[in-house]
Amino acid sequence: MNAVPPALVLPLEAVGLEAIGEVGGKNASLGEMIRELTAEGVRVPGGFATTAAAYRHLIRSGALQDQLHTILDGLDSRNIARLQAAGAAARALLLAAPLPPDLEQAILAAYRNLGCPAVAVRSSATAEDLPDASFAGQQETYLNVCGEAELLAACRRCYASLFTDRAISYRQLNGFDHFEVALSIGVQRMVRSDLACSGVMFSIDTETGFRNAVLLTAAYGLGETVVQGAVNPDELLIFKPTLEQGFAPIISKRLGSKAIRMVYGEATSDYSSAGHSATHNEPVPEADRRRFALTDAEALQLARWACRIETHYSGRRGQPTPMDIEWAKDGTSGELFILQARPETVESRRNTSVLRSWHLEPHSAELLCSGRAIGASVSSGRARIIRDPSEIQRFQSGDLLVTERTDPDWEPILKRASGVITNQGGRTCHAAIIAREMGITAIVGAGDATERIADGELITASCCEGDEGHVYRGALSFRLDEQDVGALPATRTQILMNVGNPEEAFNLAAIPCDGVGLARLEFIIANHIRVHPMALLAPERVKDPAERHAIAELTAGYADPAEYYVDLLAQGMGRIAAAFHPRPVILRFSDFKSNEYAKLLGGRDFEPHEDNPMIGWRGASRYYAEGFREAFGLECRALKRVREAMGLTNVIPMVPFCRTPEEGDRVLGEMARHGLVRGDNDLQVYVMCELPSNVIGAEAFAERFDGFSIGSNDLTQLTLGLDRDSALVAELFDERHPTVMEMIRLAIQTAKRCGRKIGICGQAPSDHPEFAAFLVGEGIDSISLNPDAVISTRLSVAALEAQARQ
Repeated sequence: MNAVPPALVLPLEAVGLEAIGEVGGKNASLGEMIRELTAEGVRVPGGFATTAAAYRHLIRSGALQDQLHTILDGLDSRNIARLQAAGAAARALLLAAPLPPDLEQAILAAYRNLGCPAVAVRSSATAEDLPDASFAGQQETYLNVCGEAELLAACRRCYASLFTDRAISYRQLNGFDHFEVALSIGVQRMVRSDLACSGVMFSIDTETGFRNAVLLTAAYGLGETVVQGAVNPDELLIFKPTLEQGFAPIISKRLGSKAIRMVYGEATSDYSSAGHSATHNEPVPEADRRRFALTDAEALQLARWACRIETHYSGRRGQPTPMDIEWAKDGTSGELFILQARPETVESRRNTSVLRSWHLEPHSAELLCSGRAIGASVSSGRARIIRDPSEIQRFQSGDLLVTERTDPDWEPILKRASGVITNQGGRTCHAAIIAREMGITAIVGAGDATERIADGELITASCCEGDEGHVYRGALSFRLDEQDVGALPATRTQILMNVGNPEEAFNLAAIPCDGVGLARLEFIIANHIRVHPMALLAPERVKDPAERHAIAELTAGYADPAEYYVDLLAQGMGRIAAAFHPRPVILRFSDFKSNEYAKLLGGRDFEPHEDNPMIGWRGASRYYAEGFREAFGLECRALKRVREAMGLTNVIPMVPFCRTPEEGDRVLGEMARHGLVRGDNDLQVYVMCELPSNVIGAEAFAERFDGFSIGSNDLTQLTLGLDRDSALVAELFDERHPTVMEMIRLAIQTAKRCGRKIGICGQAPSDHPEFAAFLVGEGIDSISLNPDAVISTRLSVAALEAQARQ
């Protein structure tokens, strides 16, 4: 009985992950989603794939195997000139070989069955005996291919692209036999994203490995500009757990410049260059640049699909499998589509039992430029401005590459680099992805790095300061800390963390702790919002024209300037709450003094001059005052959005510097006026215990609030009657003074008697072991510390508790 010959072409819906050896990972994944996830609402454009058998049929029919051996045998891909010559010869051989008639007819029949639409033609390499091998990014893609002749020409180019210089080098460096690798071609209906937008999303945060977020990037036009790093796209973070409960948890939105978009051009069979004349780039109108490419509803829909895709692939692989996904929006139908999905391969494999953190030593170096930080490392070296990868001979090992953007042709240079800085690109572009794989420092989307950095000068690229990466002049000192967090002891006393910068929250959440004891809003207001809230509510009162202009620039895109404040504040709150969810996050309402508020844009027009603002108009007294109560309302609106729209009910608001119980009533009344009613939706409200009146009147405060947090700095200065900012009395400031410790003891005892939680936020327990022993002995519920002291304090508290049990 004769064996059935293998199929040359298969419809995508007929293949799945089991067919990787037959159609490659890219096409197998598309078929898997069409077959398994269409019923769950995930849309994938239809199409077909040529098989590995079709490629081998081409090689046999053209008698190409021996000729390819002659070209490739003995090749050393590190010899760039020989690599380029061999690649050109191999590609010419494939391009000159006609497609076998039966393969050509099978391709055309499948194309006609689709209705002969415009298609994307993508290469998907595969090794039959190596189903887990990855050849992503090594071969070519052709977009907006129209008509039968153009399709066949694109297919020939795809087959030839198995022998691009980078693909030959990749296989040789990774030990793959050129003749064991085949190529499948995926032909897929084009989504008219040239009339809308497209991008990339990951079901994991690519910089920190935080698994509960979807990172979504978006730009106008075809998606190649995002993947190539030719644009700085919009970036959004969406929190997965509450998204799947039906909430709308967009916890970060960053507007990209999106200066250009790739659109359709005239279709052609001459696919001889990376740009191809079937597509071209054009500038994006300024008005479109200043708004997000996706609506919030569309972003949430894509994130839900990312969760479904991740869940499906995790089930198939039997282990958690974060995904790297390309998507597009069709400008004619308005529909969203998934174009590709593959497992993420860098952050998901990170060793989470060892925490690594880089820290710049204090410096006053000149800042040269900034961009998006990729990872959290630091590198120093000579800057080398390279315009084209052919200049590789100028690049020395350990240099930092500075260029417009990168693509796979740059990988030989990147293998030598200690870091890369690009003018263009976002967190999902080629330079960012390769930098993560290679473990090198990267700053992308820096704008004009090639103009601001001099070729050959010593520079330091720092990604350890938040989402923004900074390039400094000179070789700065830095250190790398490593902590083993594999097996830390449990403690009765909760060990919490102090957090201010939302951009650091995902990294900090990896440090074993029981939640956040103090989340400060001041960092968000000063560094992200930058505008006094009253200047947004009453802009006509801002006198300085320059400040009015700066405020208008910041709030562009918001119909109501006050919404700018609420939106950014809610995102900052939400990002911290999401990072530690479901652990509690105690979020202190703003506690700027009048002199600090005055430094914000427009602030001088709303703030009084106070001789001693430390004990002046601050904290609770602001929240109900006529000159600030509407500004406090913006904080309440932001918190309500975090709890009710994002679903992050682990946030516990805390009132600072509340002088009397009656003042507490007035603050709770203001909160209720804005929809935050203590007890509703499990809302707890805490109060800072930082004034002698809070300790002496603790029973009355306990009737109004659900918990206390001892602020040891203010409690010390007000108990001892000194100004902690005065150098003249600084030596008298000591939380361990017997009178201060007696106040703390009384506060703990009263809170316990009233059935209220009580903790402390400050460094004293980590700086002074005897102070920590005192707190543990008194039965304090929690100790909240700066991140660098969390692990050491947990160990010391565990030892103290063990001693007490003996």
